[in-house]
Amino acid sequence: MRLVSFKYQLSEKNKGYEFGTTFVSSHAEHYGLDPKQTYSAILDDLNLRKIRLVSYWSEGEKEKGKYDFSDLDWQFAEAEKKGVKISLSIGLRQPRWPECHQPEWSKNLPKEEWYPSLKIYLSEVVKRYKNNPALESYQLENEYFLKDFGICPDYSRERLVDEFNLVKNLDPKTPIILTRSNNYGGFALGKPEADIYGISVYRKVHNKTLGYVTYPFPAWYYAFLAQGQKSLTGKPSIIHEFQLEPWTISGDTKNTSLEEQNKTMSVEDVKRNINFAKKTGIKEVYFWGAEWWYWHLQNGDPSIWKTVKSGLNK
Repeated sequence: MRLVSFKYQLSEKNKGYEFGTTFVSSHAEHYGLDPKQTYSAILDDLNLRKIRLVSYWSEGEKEKGKYDFSDLDWQFAEAEKKGVKISLSIGLRQPRWPECHQPEWSKNLPKEEWYPSLKIYLSEVVKRYKNNPALESYQLENEYFLKDFGICPDYSRERLVDEFNLVKNLDPKTPIILTRSNNYGGFALGKPEADIYGISVYRKVHNKTLGYVTYPFPAWYYAFLAQGQKSLTGKPSIIHEFQLEPWTISGDTKNTSLEEQNKTMSVEDVKRNINFAKKTGIKEVYFWGAEWWYWHLQNGDPSIWKTVKSGLNK
C-alpha cells in the first residue's frame, strides 16, 4: 500500500494545490448569518478559487412544479464575477443533514411517484446552469451508498445509473463526480463510471456507541485510494469534503459549547487537518465548515478564520 501511495504522491509532486470549500446559504442562516455577506467573505477574504454549491430539491421546488432558483442564481453570478469555479451538487442526496433533501409534498409518495418528479427537477437544474462559465463539475448524489447516516428513501444503484445517464445526455461536456463515503476502504467499481472520484475525509467524530473516535488512517492512505482508483479506472480523484468543522454529540454546533466543539475541532485541529490534507498528495481539496468558520469570526473569535486563511494561502 505504501509503495502505491508513494507512486501517486510522486506523480502529483509538481502540481499546485487547488483549495475550495462548500457553501450552503440555509446553513449560514441557521447560524444567524447573512448568506450573501458570508459567501462574499469566503470568496474574497479566503481567496478560494473553487466552491461546491448545493441545489436542494427541497428548496428549489417547495411546491410541485414551481421552481425557484433565485438563491442559486446569485451564487453563480458572484462566482462568475470573481473567477471562481463551481462544483454543483445535484440529485436527491446532497451535503448536510438530513442528506436527502426531499420537499415535503413528496415525502409520503411511493418511489414510482416521487422519482419522476426528482428527474424533472434534476433536468431543470442541469439545463439552467450547464452553459454557465463558472460551472466546472457536477457532484451527483453525495456519498450515495452511505446507508448508516442520513434520512434517505432509496439507495438503489439502478437509480444512480439512471440519473447519471440523464445528466450526461443533457450535458455531455461537464464532468460528473461520484464521492465515496467517509473513510471506507475499497474502490468504486461498476456502473456508473464517474469522470472524477471524490473522497470524504473526517478525522475526529462522535460515535453514539464508542464516543469520540479518531480515525487511524495516515495521510498516505488517501494517496493509496487515489492511485488505486486511477489504476483501476483511469480516472482522477479529489478530496471533495475534508473536515474542518466539529462533529458534536447533538449534531447542532450552533447550540454546542466551545469546550464541546474543541473536542473534535480546535484551532490546533484545524492546523493539523490542513497540513494532513497537504500530506495526502491529492492536490484538489474542498474543506468543510466555512459557515462555522465565519460564525466564529462574527461572534468575536477570529482564530478559526485566521488559521484557515493562513493555512490555505501558504
